[in-house]
This record gives sequence, C-alpha cells and structure tokens, in this order.
Amino acid sequence: MDASQLNWLSACDAARAIRDGAISSEQLVAACLARIREAEPQVEAWQFLDPDHALAQARARDLDRSQGHPTGALHGIPVGIKDIIDTADMPTEDGTVLHAGRTPAHDAAVVAMLRAAGAVIMGKTVTTECAYFHPGKTRNPHHPEHTPGGSSSGSAAAVAAGMVPLALGTQTNGSVIRPAAFCGVYGFKPTHGLIPRNGILKLSRTLDHVGVFARSIGDVALLSEQLVGHDELDPDTRPRARIPFPDIASQPPPLPPLFAFVKGPAWNRAEDETREAFAELVGELGDRVVEVELPETAQRALDWHGTIMDAEMAANLDLEWEKGRERLSERLRALLARGREVRALEYQQALARIPILNEGFGEIFERYDAILTPAAPGTAPKGLGATGDPAFCTLWTLLGTPALNLPLMRGSNGLPLGVQLVAQRGDDARLLRTARWLEAQVQRR
Repeated sequence: MDASQLNWLSACDAARAIRDGAISSEQLVAACLARIREAEPQVEAWQFLDPDHALAQARARDLDRSQGHPTGALHGIPVGIKDIIDTADMPTEDGTVLHAGRTPAHDAAVVAMLRAAGAVIMGKTVTTECAYFHPGKTRNPHHPEHTPGGSSSGSAAAVAAGMVPLALGTQTNGSVIRPAAFCGVYGFKPTHGLIPRNGILKLSRTLDHVGVFARSIGDVALLSEQLVGHDELDPDTRPRARIPFPDIASQPPPLPPLFAFVKGPAWNRAEDETREAFAELVGELGDRVVEVELPETAQRALDWHGTIMDAEMAANLDLEWEKGRERLSERLRALLARGREVRALEYQQALARIPILNEGFGEIFERYDAILTPAAPGTAPKGLGATGDPAFCTLWTLLGTPALNLPLMRGSNGLPLGVQLVAQRGDDARLLRTARWLEAQVQRR
C-alpha cells in the first residue's frame, strides 16, 4: 500500500487496515498531514492544526493497540472538528474575534464520543462567523474562486481535498448539506436530537443539528453510529437503543425504493441547469419516482424557520450583542437586531407549525421511502464574499428530518451538483440504505 496515498483511504478501509496491522495510525495521520501541507495554502480549511499533537495522538492509539488494549470503531482515524465544537486541548473560537483565544475546559459530548471510539482529533476546521453567513477564509477545493459553502466550510473542504476522511459540522439552516453539495462530498444531517449538542455553540435549540462529512455512505454510517446517544445536558436527546448504522446501510432494501420528487418552496431559485439535471434523473428512475406536490403550508416554511432562527439566535448571542456588537459583521448584526424585534406571539406560532408540518409529511413517508430534491440552487457560486443560498435545506431543518447530500452529478462548469435525500424522522439508517441503492442506479448509467 502506497503510504503517500493513505489519506485517500475511506475511513472504513483505514480502520480495517489499522485493526489488521497493515498500516498504523501514525502512518495514516502523517499522510493526511502531508496532504494538508500540499493543499492547505490553496484551500485554507483549518483554523487550528498542531501536527505534533495529531501525531502524538496517533502514536498513543498505536501503542494502545500494540499492548492489547480495547480499540473502538474509529481507532486511529483522524477527524476534523468544526470550530464551534468544544475541544479541551485546542482553541474553539467560533469564527468570531469576540472569542479569539478561547480554550474550553471540557470536550463537547461528540468529541468525547469520538475519543472513546479511538479517533484522532486532527484539528479545528474553519467556520463562518458564529456559524452564520459571514464567510471564513476557506475556498472550494474544486476551484479556489468559488465558495465552499457554509457554515461548515472547513469540514466539507477538508474531506473533499483528502486532508481527513471524516469531519464534523453543524446545521441550523443549510450548513451541512450545502457545503457538502458545493464541495462534492457526502453530508448527513440526522434527525433532530439524535446526536447531542452539549459543548457546541448554541444558536437555536429548535434548529441546531450536528452533522457529518465523509467520502462514502459507508463512512457516513461508521461515523454516525459513534455519535448517537443521550446527554442529560441536551434536553432534545433521549435514551435509545443502539442504531446499527453500518449494518442497515449495507443491506439491500427489501424492495426497490420509491422516491417522491419534491421541488419544494425554493424551486423558483433553482438554476436552469439544476432543473434540467433533476428532470433527467427523474426520467431515468422511471416508475421508481413520482413528483409530489407539497401541502400549501410548506410554502411558508422559510418564513417560520426565519422567525425561529432570528429569535433564538438573538437570545443565545445576547452577550455578544451587548459586549461587542460593533465587532460583528454587518449581516450578523442585522440578524440579531431583527431577532430582538420578533414578537412572542409570532415565535410561538412558528414553533407550533413544526409538529403540524411533520404530521402532514407523514402521509408522504407512508408511501415513499425518501424525498428526492436538490441540495442547493446549483453548483457553488463564484466569489468568496458569500456562502450560497441555503433555501433548499430550510424546510428539512425546520422539520428536523434526516437529510443526506449525495455527490452524484456535476454542472457544466465541472463543479459538483448535489442530490438531497430526505426521510421521516427516525429513519436515519434506512435513509442511508436507500441512498446506497440510488447511488448504485446512477453509477450504472
């Protein structure tokens, strides 16, 4: 095995090779660091990276294995961590000058889970300012003049560029699915409350999700399985049985899946090329896909999401507003000012719509295995002053349903064009199984 190419191994293959003694964690991390040295000047995916610390973790994992200590499913695998997720041994600065130099006392729950599974915490990836719209320094690995998306820009770009096989992100609107689509990797936003958020910059309890980035569905399943759990400090999690993500995702579906093609409330924002690509995809799936009109109430989802996000972000970033608003970007200041004006009645009415909307979608998910819809209006826009339009993700974030970007298509400019699959709340592992079937069909074309 060519040591210089180890960074391109899937997480599943790398974990197996480490477990079998074919490679060491140190070799894998060294290959990833070499790739970072090569690609980072152009991509700029990392906010904090200490190569010596990453290698020290890898050597410790190799020593554990050589001494016969128990090893986890991610033993020796490097993982990038979005820089709004607390790490006790690295700064967490949340993409804002107001938190510069901040070093948490404790790991976030998900980081603790990764360490327990044997992962190497590679470093902190770039986020937009407070995980909102103002972009960081990261550029799209496919073309440096195009945005990588946001807010989990560094995580998506690092995986796409071969710097790490896995990375964590978060989504409050479109911050996992959109950068995954723009960078051409798999991005998975699970059911709301499935993965604990304790130790992560809190923007919106109603909308915040932890998500994952990988270069295969199998790797998404491997990482997701390690992150599901109950945390008493996250009131939206609950005790649940282990979800065997890799086992379910790798099984063939009992019947060929049936998809609902949904244009959604943002269809008027889709670029012509996106419309044409999805028309072709729907045509090739034949009788396995049916176009479905959403209930009229879904058309207002973007407004309800905006009301909730504005109000909750204003409340959760109140200290930043009071102590340093003049040092925030104009766009973030505008959101916080808007959120402070949201009336309690409007906020409560928007919250009340979520269970009603989910109930309405129950009828769709009784008939169809997944919803098929664009991940973004088109390919990554040119220019680094914005992160792209999240509107094709907003409804699914509001509903808290699992969503997955599949990098199945490309635009005429050669950049990735994402396909988004959405399933019913709680059907996370089955969504990956359905996605694997769809991927196989597209690859046969």
